[in-house]
Amino acid sequence: MIDLYENCRLCPRNCGTDRRNALGFCGESDKIRISRAALHFWEEPCISGSGGSGTVFFSGCGLRCIYCQNAEIALSHSGIEISEERLIEIFFELQEKGAHNINLVTPSHFTPSVVSAIDKAKKSGFSLPFVWNSSGYEKRETLELLRGKIDIFLPDLKYFSSETAKNFSHAPDYFEKASEAIDVMVDIAGTPSFASDGLMRSGVIVRCLVLPAHTNEAISIIKHLYERYADGIYLSIMNQYTPTRRDFAFKELSRKLTTYEYDKVVSFALDIGVKNAYTQGREAASESFIPPFDHTGVLKERK
Repeated sequence: MIDLYENCRLCPRNCGTDRRNALGFCGESDKIRISRAALHFWEEPCISGSGGSGTVFFSGCGLRCIYCQNAEIALSHSGIEISEERLIEIFFELQEKGAHNINLVTPSHFTPSVVSAIDKAKKSGFSLPFVWNSSGYEKRETLELLRGKIDIFLPDLKYFSSETAKNFSHAPDYFEKASEAIDVMVDIAGTPSFASDGLMRSGVIVRCLVLPAHTNEAISIIKHLYERYADGIYLSIMNQYTPTRRDFAFKELSRKLTTYEYDKVVSFALDIGVKNAYTQGREAASESFIPPFDHTGVLKERK
């Protein structure tokens, strides 16, 4: 079998690094590295539910936005290396703690290892849904590896214009790649389905983070998604942008979103007929919604 970490082309960066011996654009080698594995209560209600989502935060990222709220783990070589066997144990430990699902956050650059772990866990009787929580900047070929493995996709669609994507994430092809990726995700996950308790069992929720001074871009994203999928997906319109510093070259990133800006985007969604959508209150734009990346749950607890 081909080692997909050799001459790595798992993400649209196509860096070609031999990650068995060096770090790729994502900042990671072929060794799984995570920074937190714990119950998480701040996702969409159909993901977090009452018991929490069993969230695994992977280190590194193939997009690397300049304003990243998880910069501590996404932009620096942070976290702890674990084996595939340990990742499988973590799945079961989170299940025992009452997790409704396993929420894989920014896992794309570890896809081969994650797919293998999911396969082995399912063969051992693991039955919770798996959530693929990503930036949306993905390759069709990599996503095809997830058929039969991932139940719910939770991608971002961050940018509509190539200029904004270039300025904020050095990825002018973002919309092209993310749009194609979402098409694949919808094909894999199908029409949204829910359990009797309201928890999502399968489907796609696309997150649109409204950025300060970029309401028209968010509106274009929502228009595109609704015209393409109508009620075949859910939207999550987010106002939780939190400045990570005050010295951005693009000054608009140095402030939070205003109520007027967010309401403008939500009103547009309602006006065009969007029904399947989540919105956020003002309290979401708070650093308290960023979990501590203190390696909780990464290492096996001593009994």
